[in-house]
Amino acid sequence: MKLTIRELYDKMLQNMGSSGWWPAESKAKIIVGAIMIQNTNWKNADKAVANFRQQTNFNPDQILQLSTEELQAIVQPAGFYKNKSRAIKAIFSWLSKYNYDYSRIYQTFGVSLRNELLRLHGVGDETADVLLTYIFDVPTFISDKYARVLFTQLGVSGLTNYQSLAKQVKLSKNFTSEEAQDFHGLIDEFGKIYFHPLTKFQESFLADDQLIL
Repeated sequence: MKLTIRELYDKMLQNMGSSGWWPAESKAKIIVGAIMIQNTNWKNADKAVANFRQQTNFNPDQILQLSTEELQAIVQPAGFYKNKSRAIKAIFSWLSKYNYDYSRIYQTFGVSLRNELLRLHGVGDETADVLLTYIFDVPTFISDKYARVLFTQLGVSGLTNYQSLAKQVKLSKNFTSEEAQDFHGLIDEFGKIYFHPLTKFQESFLADDQLIL
């Protein structure tokens, strides 16, 4: 069956139920998680996230008060601890200028917000889209590895990197921010089930479908 992006989301939701993503009790925790997961797996990222909870309870001001050495020690389980520590400092320092008022920040920058995020140390395309989706509630498609594998299986060719998919997929205005968040979660949960190994995809409820972009 040929599916549009919207139909793909609806079918995944019907078959899997809501993903509940991003699993976090605060936006500060989501920001921490988005940086910690870079270039590692959730097991390692979660260790660092747990350290942040223990040391700061995800209070942004407490995070900013940490010394470089303290912050690097907290981040270390997630790897790339120097770079990720700088990213955490950069993001929360920038947010603090606006008193962590996410609505105000979005109103200030509007459509240029993504470019503003990309100026921050340690924020690349994927992290910027995660922040737009989960922090600023801007419906955005996150073209991560699981999404590229899924879309390849659904007949989309040439997906070699993040931008190769991102430039092809823009969520229509009938996606709410909550649906955009859920869509990303569903794709990643689907990938965990059906992409290890990839041959399991043929057992999935999407095996006979083709995506129309």
